[in-house]
Amino acid sequence: MAARFLMLCASSLLFFLAAVSSSSPTNEYHSDEKKVFDVRNYRARGDGRWDNAYAFTQAWNEACQWSGGKSTVYIPLGTFYLSQVTFSGPCKSSITFIIKGTLSAPRDPNVIKQEEWIIFKYVDYLTVTGGGLLDGQGSYSWPLNDCNKNPNCRALAMNMGFAFVRSSRINGLRSINSKMGHFNLYSVEDFNITGVTVTAPGDSPNTDGIKIGRSKDMHIFNVTIGTGDDCIAILDGNTNLDISNVRCGPGHGISVGSLGRYKDEKNVEGLTVRDSVFNGTTDGLRIKTWAKSISQISVSNFLYDNIQMINVGNPIVIDQQYCPHGQCDSSGEYNSHVQIKDVKYSRIWGNSTSKEALKMQCSKTFPCQDVELSNINLSYSGLDGLATALCENVGGSVRGKIVPDDCRI
Repeated sequence: MAARFLMLCASSLLFFLAAVSSSSPTNEYHSDEKKVFDVRNYRARGDGRWDNAYAFTQAWNEACQWSGGKSTVYIPLGTFYLSQVTFSGPCKSSITFIIKGTLSAPRDPNVIKQEEWIIFKYVDYLTVTGGGLLDGQGSYSWPLNDCNKNPNCRALAMNMGFAFVRSSRINGLRSINSKMGHFNLYSVEDFNITGVTVTAPGDSPNTDGIKIGRSKDMHIFNVTIGTGDDCIAILDGNTNLDISNVRCGPGHGISVGSLGRYKDEKNVEGLTVRDSVFNGTTDGLRIKTWAKSISQISVSNFLYDNIQMINVGNPIVIDQQYCPHGQCDSSGEYNSHVQIKDVKYSRIWGNSTSKEALKMQCSKTFPCQDVELSNINLSYSGLDGLATALCENVGGSVRGKIVPDDCRI
């Protein structure tokens, strides 16, 4: 009798637990601490044709204002066409933006009315990740770009921008065929870029890989960039940038500048570029300032260390006579007002496709100061002699073995 009673109790308990389990709401996307906002729930379509700008914006707005904990915007596999979109904060908490599929830009550049096709603004603790693809469809716009001969050329949209964003990161994205630059960063702070791949043809105009202005405390690590302009372009007002493990090529290398062209520019202080490879680029490590400069600023506290050059046109360049498109009245008449100082080149090695493998043309008015060359070994891949160096208005020191060795500083 007792055994039968226990069996009945056990059966009743199992039935009760099953009923509770089946009646409890389950959602694989959210809990009290984290919620995922899938763009498909806002009528996004991954068919490559439907404009998903409204759906993406709605998903972002709800995720950004979610006050129950961390939030995630989720873009699944598929091709999601976007005319243009702005993701604005501030947000209630940290937010993750996961891109698994492909985001496809308009072919017609006139559709995009803002500087970046996709932009994040006024957001803290943002992560953009997922391994997805940004396709700028730039090949349809490149024939319209005449910036190589027109200083007032039309600005086309960059693939993705970040403005006034802090304590954030990009990880594992791929960006191809931007109309102009790929990633544009302005006034960001404590920002990391890792595992990013940027691809555009070597002859695509003004398709900078990563462009940085007025930012500080940035880390760029383990990126692969092949494009038609600078792999990384560092503009005025940047402080404390650490760049390492970059594979650059094709492209124009890692460039600081051009600087000094406009009023109210800011100093560039604290740049490290290390453990990187330049392959088939027109330039390697380049600093360029306008000869006919308006602002008087400084470039200081730079370290370039352990860099390999493979068939690079100009491995080491300081050009303070930069003045493209004939914008100086007379060549050589002007002297840049940008002061370059405390720049160290250490363990730079490989080969140059131009005979002048090391070229430093500093300003007569503001000569370069405290430039240090240490263990430089650059050969010339041509058949008409050995590599040479040109150094003008440069003060500093030389340590270890230097090839070419005809640079007296």
